Amino acid sequence: MLYRQMLELFDMLDRPQACGEEVKKLMLERGADEVTVHTVEGTDDNGKKGTTDCICILVKGKNGKSSGGTAPTMGIIGRLGGLGARPEMIGFVSDGDGALAALTAGLKVAEMKKNGDVLEGDTIICTHICPHAPTAPHDPVPFMGSPIDMVAMNKYEVDPRMDAILTIDTTKGNKIINVNGFAISPTVKDGYILAVSDDLVDTMIRVTGKMPAVFALAQQDITPYGNGLHHLNSILQPATATHAPVVGVAITVEQAVAGCATGASHGNDVESAARYAVEVAKYYTQGKCRFYDPEELALMKKLYGSMDQFMTMGNA
Repeated sequence: MLYRQMLELFDMLDRPQACGEEVKKLMLERGADEVTVHTVEGTDDNGKKGTTDCICILVKGKNGKSSGGTAPTMGIIGRLGGLGARPEMIGFVSDGDGALAALTAGLKVAEMKKNGDVLEGDTIICTHICPHAPTAPHDPVPFMGSPIDMVAMNKYEVDPRMDAILTIDTTKGNKIINVNGFAISPTVKDGYILAVSDDLVDTMIRVTGKMPAVFALAQQDITPYGNGLHHLNSILQPATATHAPVVGVAITVEQAVAGCATGASHGNDVESAARYAVEVAKYYTQGKCRFYDPEELALMKKLYGSMDQFMTMGNA
């Protein structure tokens, strides 16, 4: 269980002074090998300038590529607009759950390594820490905005060393997913929406003890932000910036809740999503968890050609 790690990080992130350097110090003390923090400045949709701390954590595996090994590298991305919407809203907002879950998973993997339970391959955890994010209009409930745009976010969060990616995001502001807990997406790679991974479903069943939940994706959901199309949210935006397979892990509720809502983080759901990410990392880096069938994707490309255009802004 990851409750201790989650609560420790929540206390650190649930304040106006939350910053990447504090999280960096914690991760290094607990066993992470490398942590980088970049403070990035940007302008939101209303023209207001702001900053966020983009953080990337590396926990080396015993046969990891960073040490000259051959085991695949697991990527875990915490996707969000911000941890808080200050000064409009006081406290940690629902949208911050993705960062909290990803960092919780990272802290657990780091502590496991320090205690002698070393994963086979490297694990890289990336997210950003912003306690003062803007809000943005969206139907049916408002989105959390961000002081940086999606291009910058992908630049700092989608690490080219990641061989497969879980992207964890609060996904409560919709009518598509109506379960308390978390749901996973089909695998997205090279502009294709592929079949749901049996291995990832089996892991989900084991972690939750419940029937698996899979959420629907439209083709437009895996296209880049800014092209004028409606998106479920930013959960699959990393797939526009990498050729690694990407699966969304959506933290969900039965009723639509705005990303800027406070008091809406459910500890059990965040913990289970983080625990799921850790379990996937264990088995993926051992070569025992497949995100997709390479032969089937190769046949699809042979039959239907490249779908890389869906990773671009298209003809706009």
